[in-house]
Amino acid sequence: MAPELSALTCAVLLQVVAIGIAGAQMNRELGPRYNAGPRDQPVDMSPLLGRLRRAVTNGFEGLAMFAPVVLILVLAGKTSPLTATAAWIYVAARILYIPAYGLGLAPWRSLIWLAGLIATLTLAGVALFGPAPL
Repeated sequence: MAPELSALTCAVLLQVVAIGIAGAQMNRELGPRYNAGPRDQPVDMSPLLGRLRRAVTNGFEGLAMFAPVVLILVLAGKTSPLTATAAWIYVAARILYIPAYGLGLAPWRSLIWLAGLIATLTLAGVALFGPAPL
């Protein structure tokens, strides 16, 4: 498997972990009945739970950009050591981002997010402008 696809798989699994962490915190704070319910009524949640839920949302936003670019690179045969490194930088950034956001570490959370975005933009740049496969 291409390293970029391995990184994509890890990014998806990391998103599942982030959902689990936020869900576990929601169970602790609001109870499993609320967590399993329709959540029709807004409730007060701790800053930690709010940040963890926003980190999950941000993870989906990041995957929506990262996943198609990785697939395009692999399908177009434009993978390289640069794209493998960028893909793993994205995964590393996501690993660091979840606790940084959960703990409210400013400006580190934003800088970590930026590293992931730059990695994704690097992949997109190679997909668009990189050399054609032989």
